[in-house]
Amino acid sequence: MTYHPKSEFMSVMMKRGFLADCTDYQGLDDALSNGVVPAYIGYDATAKSLHIGHLLNIMVLRWFQKTGHKPITLMGGGTTKVGDPSFRADERPLLDEAAINANIDGMQKVFANYLSYGDGASDAIMLNNAEWLDDLNYLSFLRDIGRHFSVNRMLSFESVKSRLDREQSLSFLEFNYMILQAYDFLEINRRYNCLLQMGGSDQWGNIVNGIDLTRRVLDHEIYGLTTPLLTTSDGKKMGKSQGGAIWLNGDMLSPYEFWQFWRNTTDADTGRFLKLYTELPVEECNRLGALEGSEINAAKIILANEVTTLLHGADAAKAAEATAREVFEKGGVGDDLPTLTLSTDDLGDGISIGQLIVRAGLAGSGKEAKRLIAENGAKLNDEPLTNPGLMIDAAALAQPIKLSAGKKRHALVQLG
Repeated sequence: MTYHPKSEFMSVMMKRGFLADCTDYQGLDDALSNGVVPAYIGYDATAKSLHIGHLLNIMVLRWFQKTGHKPITLMGGGTTKVGDPSFRADERPLLDEAAINANIDGMQKVFANYLSYGDGASDAIMLNNAEWLDDLNYLSFLRDIGRHFSVNRMLSFESVKSRLDREQSLSFLEFNYMILQAYDFLEINRRYNCLLQMGGSDQWGNIVNGIDLTRRVLDHEIYGLTTPLLTTSDGKKMGKSQGGAIWLNGDMLSPYEFWQFWRNTTDADTGRFLKLYTELPVEECNRLGALEGSEINAAKIILANEVTTLLHGADAAKAAEATAREVFEKGGVGDDLPTLTLSTDDLGDGISIGQLIVRAGLAGSGKEAKRLIAENGAKLNDEPLTNPGLMIDAAALAQPIKLSAGKKRHALVQLG
């Protein structure tokens, strides 16, 4: 549909490619044009860090605040105890309270880099849904909230339907998740006058449930907006790499490795990622994305620097670029490479080069490391590795050694 928004936020969402769907374009645009609107995105505490898959919606919250509105980051201290079944083939492992709280502590560090928290009209606030979910009375909840939900309709949601169509078990616990998430929207609207829930397009059904429930119980008009589920131009889910998840916490993934992920963006994705993950003007993103040949590499370095600066700061971005130049252009080692430090106990009488490649994070398994060596994709101190049985002992580690997987992934190994 062609819609010409009045509000700055909706204009940014459309121009930069953030918008997948909205429950009421006109109604939301009018609300955003008439004053400060609070909006939230929920994050279940299933890991100690957010990852790159969350970054798109964190940027949405950042733009929301930059255009004068109030972002709410909702931590799922309560809903994590149930687990979101959306588009999963199996039930999430259940975490205890201590693990959930530790995960929330780890995740909170990231938001402070993107949002300004405080007591002002457009300052962000952080909530935890355990505040209202932990003490719910089951019978009261069934009577006051459960009666508004049709099981027939819940079964028709794609996230549930796809699980049942594959004849995969869906527990009653998980089935309750969508009711709890809908109740979150009701409570945040009641407590904070929150008018908007945002999320990935896989959350559409959950968001619509919350809107319906709030209308039925409070008779309030509220809205939902979804962002696209991103895949890279080669069809892979955004944020997946050979080494595993691209974490946003620096203690789980170094700023250099984070920078390198963005530097390795494919040519076809560069312009789109500049619009989504940086604050460069749209015209500049389009110009950089249209570069060809070796010139597109300059655009990728700008992308890596801009995204890394937002998360880890300008100094970390500069250090990462300097390390990359040292490693790639001059064949050196670089000060900022991911480093594996082994003790003499770790080393024992020696460790195979395949194990070392795995422990350095350059391969997911010994089998993958052997294949890397067999296909001439591994290097030791910039020289091709040909012997998968090579043993590395203390003498070989008298100086740090550099391991490489392909042209773009490197690590140092040293004795501690």
